[in-house]
Amino acid sequence: MSTQELFVAAARKCLCVGRKSLSMSQCLELAAQVLAVNLGLKPAILYDSNGACAAQIKRYLSSLQSLQLVSESLVTLDLNGNSLIVNTETVRSNLERVLDEDGVAVIDVRHSLEKPAIANSQRGELKSVTQDLLLLLGGPQQVEEAEEPLRVGDKCEEWNLCTVFGLLLGYPVTYWFDQTKSFENCLSMTPLTVITASATWQADGAGHRCCLFSFSFPAALQEETQPKVEIWKLRLHKRFEQQPVLKDLHISQSSVTLSSVCL
Repeated sequence: MSTQELFVAAARKCLCVGRKSLSMSQCLELAAQVLAVNLGLKPAILYDSNGACAAQIKRYLSSLQSLQLVSESLVTLDLNGNSLIVNTETVRSNLERVLDEDGVAVIDVRHSLEKPAIANSQRGELKSVTQDLLLLLGGPQQVEEAEEPLRVGDKCEEWNLCTVFGLLLGYPVTYWFDQTKSFENCLSMTPLTVITASATWQADGAGHRCCLFSFSFPAALQEETQPKVEIWKLRLHKRFEQQPVLKDLHISQSSVTLSSVCL
C-alpha cells in the first residue's frame, strides 16, 4: 500500500462513528495535518473531522506509529471532551517560549467591552495555565509511555478554552473573555485580519493542499500584534525549510467583517 493508502485505511478503521467513516478528502486532510504536527511545523491539531472520541483518535495515532508513519512523540490529549493530537516536544518548546519571551498577544474580547483590547491584566492567568499545561505534558518518557489519552482534570473547567486552544495550536495571537460571566464577545462587525498558512503534501505523486494555520486578530490592533505575527512567520518559514515532506508554503492575509463571531 502507498503512504496515502495507509493513512486512509487507518482513519477509516479507527475513526468510524456508527456506520459512517471519513471521506477520502477528510482522511487525506487529517493525514496532512498529522504529518505537519509530526514534523514540528505546528504543535497540535484540534480534531473536528467527526464525532470520534479521544480513545478512537488514540487508536488511530497508535496505528500510524506502529506503521512508523509518525513518531512516538505524538500523543492524544483530551481537554474537557475536546481531542487534540499533540507533538509534545513542539508544544513544550512553544509554551516555554510563551513564559520566557511573552510570545503571544492575548486580546480581551469580553462582550461588555466597546471594542477589543490587549489583555495585559490577564498575563498572570496566562502564565498559570501555561505552567499547568507544561506540568501535564511532563517529561518525554512519561508522555510517550501513556497507554490512554492524556486527560486534563477538573482544573480545565476554570480555563478559557479559546485561549488555551490558541496556546496549544501555536498561534501568535489568541482571544480571551470572562467565561464565568458570558461566552459572548465584542467582535461583531469588527474588521478582522485573517492570517492563513497552507502547504501541499505531495505523497505518492498526488498533491493534497492543506491549511496548516488560520487565525485572526482585530485590524485595529495590528500595530500591537504585528511584531509577534512577524516572528511567528519567520519561525514557520525556518521550520518549513528543514523538512522534505510538505511543499509550497504560502502565507496569506485577508480581511473580514462578520455580524457574529463564534469562539
